[in-house]
Amino acid sequence: MRDCPRLFISPETTAPMASGGMLDLEPGQAHYLGTVMRQQVGAAVTVFNARDGEWRGVIDHLRRDRCRIRLTERTRAPRPTPGLGLLFAPLKRDATETVIRMGTELGVTHFRPVVSERTNTHRINAARLESIAIEAAEQCERLDVPVIDPLADLPLVLSRWPDGVSLFAALERSEAPATPVAARPGDCVLIGPEGGFSPREHDILRGHASVRPLSLGELVLRADTAAAAALALVGAGLKAV
Repeated sequence: MRDCPRLFISPETTAPMASGGMLDLEPGQAHYLGTVMRQQVGAAVTVFNARDGEWRGVIDHLRRDRCRIRLTERTRAPRPTPGLGLLFAPLKRDATETVIRMGTELGVTHFRPVVSERTNTHRINAARLESIAIEAAEQCERLDVPVIDPLADLPLVLSRWPDGVSLFAALERSEAPATPVAARPGDCVLIGPEGGFSPREHDILRGHASVRPLSLGELVLRADTAAAAALALVGAGLKAV
């Protein structure tokens, strides 16, 4: 367990971090430190983002929804995350949030929710999912927060798929063993909805030049379980490339 709270700082709304610099937190973060974590002036805090890396600081001012951090030293330099993209059909609320949380912990850099023929949910709460991704990034100690795209139709996404990027599609009821596959950073994983892909979608996927069928074993998994299993298999292959 970390010895101090760890908070994501949006690079879009703050100046670059520097030793001795002052950083004003968002009201929600101030509330979290003061009310939830019961921190006081002088307590240590860790802040991070992909632009500035990870910094140690101390609370200089804290009152209700206002908090100022004095930065002391950088503990980790910024570096890219050699992760994967994840295409997934939105699930029921809790399951979708689980996919975002687990995917962030497993190194997903880009979430792309897609609508397939058997997708049951055709809306996503983008702000809520971003909050889940930030919380997961804070907890798992990564430096960046994954991007979450707007919802898009799967056929449209496939028609615009870039050359040279592999799409590992988890196709159910495969008898092949579930083993790690060779992948490159930036490749993507595709998980279907609760009811699986339709026969027509199976044909389209198997005929697509960039799709690589991915086996998750003989058992039929829940969609959120399948996402974690697929990311673990393809992510393990990243280390060998």
